[in-house]
Amino acid sequence: MSWDSLPVRKPAHPLLILVALVALGYSLFVAKGSGGRRAAGEASPSDAEARVNVLALCDAVQAYRDEHGVYVTAGPTPKELPRGGKAVPFPKDETFHRMGFEPDGEVHFQYQVVVQESPVGEPEVSCLARGDFDGDGLNSLYRVRLDANGMTTPIEVEREGE
Repeated sequence: MSWDSLPVRKPAHPLLILVALVALGYSLFVAKGSGGRRAAGEASPSDAEARVNVLALCDAVQAYRDEHGVYVTAGPTPKELPRGGKAVPFPKDETFHRMGFEPDGEVHFQYQVVVQESPVGEPEVSCLARGDFDGDGLNSLYRVRLDANGMTTPIEVEREGE
């Protein structure tokens, strides 16, 4: 086969090349995180911590009840509410330890389990995370409730981002 017998291809249209380069540039921009801004609905790092840990806390509470037959109250831990976005070490707490809830490292929120009796005599359990991420003295609150069958409610959030 000689070079003379190879088919000749026309070069791509310049507009097509430009469109491809713009699309590639946009894809790279989006992949880098849109210039440091979060996408709509994306949780902030502190918000993500509260959401993950409050669900893990309720799972630990229910697992403890399944094994021991009772709900236990715990917290608030850490004693002082972390403020201004500063993370603090999660202190050793015997009740949280027995339930198996021990966040690794530092936390931006205070965690608590509240057990109350409902008007019909059944336990009402709330797993809470409180924070003051912006340091203004108003607290955000993340709550998950356990029903009598051990099912969790969706996360309720009051004053998100505070």
